[in-house]
Amino acid sequence: MRQADMDATYNEDWILTIPNAMSFFRLILIPLTVWLYAVRQQFTAAFGVLVLSGVTDVLDGFVARKFHMVSKLGKVLDPIADKLTQAALLVCMILERPYIAFLFVIMFVKEMIMIICGMEVIKKTGEPYSAKWHGKLTTFLLDLTVILHVLWREIPDSLSMALVVACALVMLFSLVEYLIEDWRLSHVG
Repeated sequence: MRQADMDATYNEDWILTIPNAMSFFRLILIPLTVWLYAVRQQFTAAFGVLVLSGVTDVLDGFVARKFHMVSKLGKVLDPIADKLTQAALLVCMILERPYIAFLFVIMFVKEMIMIICGMEVIKKTGEPYSAKWHGKLTTFLLDLTVILHVLWREIPDSLSMALVVACALVMLFSLVEYLIEDWRLSHVG
């Protein structure tokens, strides 16, 4: 099919797309990851499932853009799958390192604020907006922290705490930046 034909036939309201299926698949992987990590304590297998989740995350974005399958649902579903995966692993890690609860609480509060503000922006503009560089930096740093804790079982407390504090600071910075953007978008026009 020619590019012009694909552009003409695609509808961003579609739900059943390959990228959305990959995001749903990532949601299904969350209980498996938690079970492998917390119940079976098979950390290498849990890491393998995280890698599979990460690969499908990258692929769903690539396929969505390359084949013009970016959908309204995908713009919401993709970050939800990311955040739920991160939150589930943080909860697992709290059992071993209680101070990680600090990061989980900040993440939870940030996401709740962003959902509320994001809904206001969608009400005003009719469109969700995509992640900004600081949001991607937050995701990268949080993913790195989770992966290091999953793979490096004897990670020194000082490094673990430093990663948690760095994540928290970047997360708070990102929240402030998103709030500024939300306010700007909801007060234009």
